[in-house]
Amino acid sequence: MKVEKYLIWLLMVLPLPVLAQGFAGMGTKAEGFAMPRPDPTFNFPADHGPHPDYRIEWWYLTANLEGPDGTPYGLQWTLFRSALAPGEASGWDSPQIWFGHAAVTTSGMHYSAERFARGGIGQAGVTPAPFDAWIDDWRMAGDAFEDLTLTATGAAFAYDMKLQAQGPLVLHGQDGYSVKSAHGQASYYYSQPFFTISGTLTLPDGPVEVTGSAWLDREWSSQPLAGDQTGWDWFSLSFDTGDKLMGFRLRQSDGEVFTSGTWIAPDGATTALGDDALSVRPLATTQVASREVPTRWRVLVREQNLDVTAQAINPNAWMDTTVPYWEGPVRIDGTHTGQGFLEMTGYE
Repeated sequence: MKVEKYLIWLLMVLPLPVLAQGFAGMGTKAEGFAMPRPDPTFNFPADHGPHPDYRIEWWYLTANLEGPDGTPYGLQWTLFRSALAPGEASGWDSPQIWFGHAAVTTSGMHYSAERFARGGIGQAGVTPAPFDAWIDDWRMAGDAFEDLTLTATGAAFAYDMKLQAQGPLVLHGQDGYSVKSAHGQASYYYSQPFFTISGTLTLPDGPVEVTGSAWLDREWSSQPLAGDQTGWDWFSLSFDTGDKLMGFRLRQSDGEVFTSGTWIAPDGATTALGDDALSVRPLATTQVASREVPTRWRVLVREQNLDVTAQAINPNAWMDTTVPYWEGPVRIDGTHTGQGFLEMTGYE
């Protein structure tokens, strides 16, 4: 069965209460799947690869870019793995479904594309060493995780990039165990936020040589959300001081939120920010795809003397994918200046 047909079938046969449990069903029970546990021990490079006993996993790269004339651009490349059952098998017996998202954002346009694949037939997958993540002709690969090439194409864009890590991997939460709710839902979560990136964007007006910085997130779980969590607002911010911040708030159906984050020093040392240590509050909204979406935010971390606004470069950076969401670059002003990326899900 083709993946597109499977997704339509899934929406038809699953009862609505199940689909409503957490954003995109991420709050549903995960019978038979492995679950994240506290005090993880990571094994690199093996953990750069897939974990088929867990239901949900992603390799998620965003980049802030600049052209020769100073024009800002944003770039996204994401590979998702979603399992129908735990484990792997060969050929069409594989229970693993893969899908990819790619996008380029300018101040006036947002270009995006989506791909689907079935595991087990070679159409998509990840190998840890040498690192290779692909879906069809989209690829992120290199002899080592710290030195990669990145390619993707869409109907109106393409890119060909090189990435080099200039700092260490960063573990989020407690040593990579990232709690997502007061009920204890969690994921394993680490990042490489120190990539430099350069290459060529191909847009309708022609090719553009760009340079900038990139942030790669790795996360896997089986039930990362509670059933009453309807979406999230996620920030990856890089400040001109060299410090960085990963932070998110998860919205609940009762109006409450759960927050978490990581303060990252220039040398990669981390400070975990538990619930309520991080405050993110929308300041302005934009009507995007018939939805009111926050596109200007106040971000506050008192213990780091941080009080900034994050403003979308393009408020209309809407990902019109099977599960739609907002994703795009932001500029930062206030006690700190810099740039970053914002992702927002669950806005109906």
